[in-house]
Amino acid sequence: MRHEAKLTQTSEKPVRIRAVLGALFASLFLILAGAALAAPYAAFVVDARTGEVLHSRNADTRLHPASLTKMMTLYLAFQAVESGEISLDKVVTISKNASSEPPSKLGLRTGQKIRFRYLIRAAAVKSANDAATAIGEALAGSESAFAKRMTATALQMGMTRTTFKNANGLTSSGHLSTARDMTTLGRRLFYDFPDYYNLFSRRTADAGVKNVYNTNRRFLAAYKGADGIKTGYTNAAGFNLVASAERGGKRIIATVFGERSTAARNARVAKLLDLGFDQAPSRVAVKKPPPLSVASLGGSDAVTISAPRAVARSLIPKRRPGGLGVPVMMAGVDQNEIDNAVFAAVRDNGTQTVIVEPDKVGVKTVAAVVPKPTQVARAAQEKLIPVALPPTSKTEAAILASIQTAPTEAVAVEPAPSEPRVIVRDTDDPRKWSVQVGAYRTRYQAEKQLLRTALSDLRALDGALRQIDSDVVQGERFYRARFVGLSQTDATKACVRLIARNEACVPIGPGS
Repeated sequence: MRHEAKLTQTSEKPVRIRAVLGALFASLFLILAGAALAAPYAAFVVDARTGEVLHSRNADTRLHPASLTKMMTLYLAFQAVESGEISLDKVVTISKNASSEPPSKLGLRTGQKIRFRYLIRAAAVKSANDAATAIGEALAGSESAFAKRMTATALQMGMTRTTFKNANGLTSSGHLSTARDMTTLGRRLFYDFPDYYNLFSRRTADAGVKNVYNTNRRFLAAYKGADGIKTGYTNAAGFNLVASAERGGKRIIATVFGERSTAARNARVAKLLDLGFDQAPSRVAVKKPPPLSVASLGGSDAVTISAPRAVARSLIPKRRPGGLGVPVMMAGVDQNEIDNAVFAAVRDNGTQTVIVEPDKVGVKTVAAVVPKPTQVARAAQEKLIPVALPPTSKTEAAILASIQTAPTEAVAVEPAPSEPRVIVRDTDDPRKWSVQVGAYRTRYQAEKQLLRTALSDLRALDGALRQIDSDVVQGERFYRARFVGLSQTDATKACVRLIARNEACVPIGPGS
């Protein structure tokens, strides 16, 4: 019996040893597998008002950005719409390449037609890969050509450690960025395209074929002041997020790469934003990113950007007749005839060369289709003599507060001066060009239009003075909203962008 017990004990020892070793190897395997699957972590936090760095960890490590890539796709889409390269209502035909992209996707089919605006919404809100690819193909002809354009634009922004290989962020060899670079891009989106930035805070959006839900809606709902920007996830990247939030006049942007789950990512970003709000000063002078000299398609050679296409009829919706708020450009002439005159000038006068400011890469030339100012001015302004009015008694704050609230009929119109002073323009002064953005039956409406345009952040209007000119034509007084003190280049740039938005704009040369 003792012998049998001894044998049993002896035989059990190897079993126990094997079990222990097996458990150790299994644990080691799980640890190594977890390490292999875990994406590298990086974080970056800035004061969006100044660009001051508030926190940095592995911020310059090149990592997989995943769908944060779509921020650049959307930046170029907004830029193309603003420059007139493409219309929001452009109908895009979906390619096989776009329709075959894996989820997240809108579910577009090969050959399907969809307006460009819906592709933007799907890419921004749902992070749809098929929509992002379709945007790139619509703007550059192919996704590879668009990726080169993305990388070139990134370089102009100072994103020196970023290379794009596609428009959607799906894992691809060499498709890499950094937490610092993606924060730079997020800040650019906020300042360069304020009219479009609200897309990133929408919880849902109509994407044409269906309503889509924001991939970032949990964080938007949970963090006070959050209003964007973009999520990203792939196996290689982990859970990424560039987030922006505003509280008490402070705006913070925080970026995280490589978190292990949506919940962990959101919690980490919330802590980073809190850190930013704690460290950022209450009052600072806002320092916007410097303007890009031109939307580059890659390289340092001159590039051409398409401006609004020539059209046979006005692209501006018809105004409703009657009412004090109806804008008119010339008394006694239908507004649509004026619009047609502007677009006819675009069609008939060909192109002019506009030299833009030099940048680090060199001077670039943009061939932009613009109306010749003198011909358009004669077509739309023939009988309106430019005159100046005394400064308004209303403050800008009062006008801004009333733009959305005060009914037009309740506004008291200030009397025009009995002896208006005619403006004499020096034709030798390079900054004696102006642009007119409308003429109205009340001075108040002209003031509102000037403020709306000024707040649209057109850089070409930086430094321009707002001016309201008045004249009586055929017994009626009209108030013209103008920006004065511009160069010819800035005047034409401003009008190209405004016309691309289907807004009235007439560049006016010295002496006109």
